[in-house]
Amino acid sequence: MSTRTQRRGGGGIVGAIKADVQRLHGAWMELVFPRQRGRGHSVMGKWKPETPLQKVGYHAWSILGLFGLLILYPLTVIGFATRYYAAKLDSTRTRLGILGVTGVALLGWGLLTIVWGAMSYMEQVDIPVDAVLAVAAASGVATVSTALAATCTKKGGRGVTVVLAYPFAMTALFLPPVVAALVTPALEGVVLEPSYDFAAWTLDNVLHVGGINEILRANFDLEGAAYAAMWLGLSFPLGWFLGVVVALANLVRPSA
Repeated sequence: MSTRTQRRGGGGIVGAIKADVQRLHGAWMELVFPRQRGRGHSVMGKWKPETPLQKVGYHAWSILGLFGLLILYPLTVIGFATRYYAAKLDSTRTRLGILGVTGVALLGWGLLTIVWGAMSYMEQVDIPVDAVLAVAAASGVATVSTALAATCTKKGGRGVTVVLAYPFAMTALFLPPVVAALVTPALEGVVLEPSYDFAAWTLDNVLHVGGINEILRANFDLEGAAYAAMWLGLSFPLGWFLGVVVALANLVRPSA
């Protein structure tokens, strides 16, 4: 083990980072040049440029890849963390099965809807009907999203997992705290106010291109169920992002 570690450039975090960067850079080089990644012990060996033109192109592509690693490697670290927690959730799905996971989600959200519906008819508790309807709608969306995420993870391949499973899982994770904040005033400062600040920042700094922010402000008000709709919309691009960084992590360090 010690000899193997030394050959890889040292143990610990520094050695792991060096090995990761080498794999990423080798994968980048192999997009254009043959036999670049993991060719240290190959019989054919690593391809090397021979002509002056090949050398210029090879080194220019290599330097460009080094700059790209400044962005790619932090994303890879995010992918490692996401893959770890996704594996924990997937182990739960494996133990319970698709029907079991769906049943747990349906039971939890169904009970929440029933409780808030019953409380809305009690004279001493003033809960708007809109809040009950928001909980009911979110219950249905979260339950369906949980079932779809579990199904896509089990039945689909890597592409289906990235495109569908991660966004559906994000939806199932985002809706509970948002809906809880909608019907629990004590949680407004923890969930809704940061959500409002995030939406304002996004409109001013991301969606200002083409006047998209002005269109959204003129046609929508961020209140009530609109918070749930906002996080439902954000769950898909965020899910795609996490799916891509997990795929990148699998490229660098394939999971067992």
